[in-house]
Amino acid sequence: MAPLPPCPNCSSALAYADGVNLVCPECGHEWSPAGAAEPVSEVRLVRDAVGNELRDGDTVTVIKDLKVKGSSAVVKVGTKVRGIRLVEGDHDIDCRIEGIGSMGLKSQFVKKA
Repeated sequence: MAPLPPCPNCSSALAYADGVNLVCPECGHEWSPAGAAEPVSEVRLVRDAVGNELRDGDTVTVIKDLKVKGSSAVVKVGTKVRGIRLVEGDHDIDCRIEGIGSMGLKSQFVKKA
């Protein structure tokens, strides 16, 4: 018997056959062996402080005074930031703010404008 492919959702090697489908006991994902070669695309969803979905290029407004690390500058409440880029990591927004320059923001401190 040929070894079964790992789960495409969580990469567990404990998958088993259940009729015509394969089942992962760790995450409960079910898939057909014919579609096992298709990669699972994981869409990362970033939401602002009020729950709106953010996308690359959006304009956001800062909802709290933010101190700039290593500087005496402060990003004031109501500052509009145009053309954001979503990135991986703790600070999930990469942007350029007038008068301050490039910086990373956390999505919990902005709202979609």
